[in-house]
This record gives sequence, structure tokens and C-alpha cells, in this order.
Amino acid sequence: MENELTALEGKLAQLIQVSGKLRAENHQLRQELAHALSSNRLCSDKVESAKARLERLLATLPEEQT
Repeated sequence: MENELTALEGKLAQLIQVSGKLRAENHQLRQELAHALSSNRLCSDKVESAKARLERLLATLPEEQT
């Protein structure tokens, strides 16, 4: 009985340790995801801005005569 309790205590300690590591990793991944989403938003904004500038530029070009 004592051995079983000691084994259970060891397993519980391991579970607590793994849980803490996973919690920290999850926090880190959430921060990385937030950064990636922000970066992606900035890139999308830049692409949309470039697209709008190109469309304005194309609108100033004369029509092609064929």
C-alpha cells in the first residue's frame, strides 16, 4: 500500500510538471500566433495598398489601339 501511494505521488508530481510545461508552451504559442496574425494583417494591408496604387496607375494609361 505504501509503495502504491509513493508511486502515485511520483506520477502526480510528473503530471503537475508536464502540465506546467504545457501551460507555458501554450502561452508562448498564443503569443507567437498573435504576432503572426498581426504581421499577416500588415502584409495584407500593404498588398491592398499596392493593388490600389497599381489600379490607379493602370487607369491613367491610355487605351491600347488595335
